[in-house]
Amino acid sequence: MPMIRLTAPAGALTEQGRQSIQRDLAAVLLRWEGAPDTAFFRAQAWSYLTELPEGAQTTAEDDAPRFLVEVTVPQGAVSERRKAGLIEEATQTVLAAAGLGQDDAPRVWVLVHEQPDGTWGAGGSVIRYDDLVALAKGQRTDA
Repeated sequence: MPMIRLTAPAGALTEQGRQSIQRDLAAVLLRWEGAPDTAFFRAQAWSYLTELPEGAQTTAEDDAPRFLVEVTVPQGAVSERRKAGLIEEATQTVLAAAGLGQDDAPRVWVLVHEQPDGTWGAGGSVIRYDDLVALAKGQRTDA
């Protein structure tokens, strides 16, 4: 199942952005993964926000906030086209949540980690990509 984690310096997000960023990023991930918009799949799209304490993130140049979005998906779940769309939309979502403009986009990095089949488990069982595809077909609301 998909998982997304945003790491950001504390205070770098607007108040509204902080309240909505986790669900917004989870929705972006599900959309680009092509999962059906059902309660089951929304509940499986885990989203984390890790806020770093003051001074925990910097560069050799300045102290402007940087944002790291890490996405974990089953291997084969997103094509190159979908990865590009996911990266673009996740970047725009983070910029909006931080009240930043397009000029700040290079401060948002998105890393897509593909988990090899057979190395993902839930509920005490190995979850295989083919099982997820079959489940999604059975739950699809747009078919």
